[in-house]
Amino acid sequence: MRLRFVLGQVAKGMRHNLAMTISVILVTCVSLLFVGTGVLTQMQVGKIQDQWYSRVEVSVYMCVEGDPTPACDSQSATSEQVTAVEERLKSPELREFVKSVTHVSSADAYAQFREQIGDTTLGQLTTEDMLPESFRVAMKNPKDYDVISSEVSGMPGVQSVQDQRQVVEPLLRTLNRATVMAWGLAGVMMIAALLLITTTIRLSALSRKRETTVMRYVGASNLFIQLPFMIEGALAALVGAGLAVAGLWAGLHFVVGGWIAPAMPYINVVGASDLLIVGPVLVAAAILVALVASMVSLAKYTKA
Repeated sequence: MRLRFVLGQVAKGMRHNLAMTISVILVTCVSLLFVGTGVLTQMQVGKIQDQWYSRVEVSVYMCVEGDPTPACDSQSATSEQVTAVEERLKSPELREFVKSVTHVSSADAYAQFREQIGDTTLGQLTTEDMLPESFRVAMKNPKDYDVISSEVSGMPGVQSVQDQRQVVEPLLRTLNRATVMAWGLAGVMMIAALLLITTTIRLSALSRKRETTVMRYVGASNLFIQLPFMIEGALAALVGAGLAVAGLWAGLHFVVGGWIAPAMPYINVVGASDLLIVGPVLVAAAILVALVASMVSLAKYTKA
């Protein structure tokens, strides 16, 4: 009997405040879309770091004949200079930073270049002696690039030292900025959702003030009086959260899976399995926020 009464009050309240209920659903949906986007973007950053940071290498390029850079002065690196750089990279002082050192000869570099470029005009015009010898240095910690750079830059025969993080980090910075924007918009929308839920519950309580007063006089507990209003807010938030999760799934399926993943096959992208982690958290958070907002907004209406 009590359950039927509570559910009846919930249905009555949602009918009388239909426009406000729809507003709560929409604002909750949009705010959780931004929250979910922020979380998934941060997860994507983590995936890229896990995938690429372990593979990031430092490349030490030696001089080739005709190289106009001041370090080379158009002179090719001698075999003694190449050996000296290799010994320095494998020295005991750098052992704690360096995982491995791979020597890439001009012939190896040329073979890799032709494999990537193919039989194009550039490939045909490029000869083996135009490509420098180099060393690929795998780091134990990619952030220690400066250690290698300071040790070998300026050594005779060294043309340049390049860090592959320069390729990865611009993408990470872009994703981090997108995360910050998503979190900022999510914060604004969550505040709007809280205010809207609070206002909706208060209007519903005001419209049924006579009923709640009678219930209080006949000895109904505060929880029993508050329960219909709390369920109203929770249901609206639940629907909004469900729509947000559906929107995130559509984005992952059509945008990430259908567009980004095929265009960037070398990157592990977030997918439905990640949404299975994020989705339940969003739903639980929406219901919790709605319940807390309802209890706070109803406090003065259930005082004895």
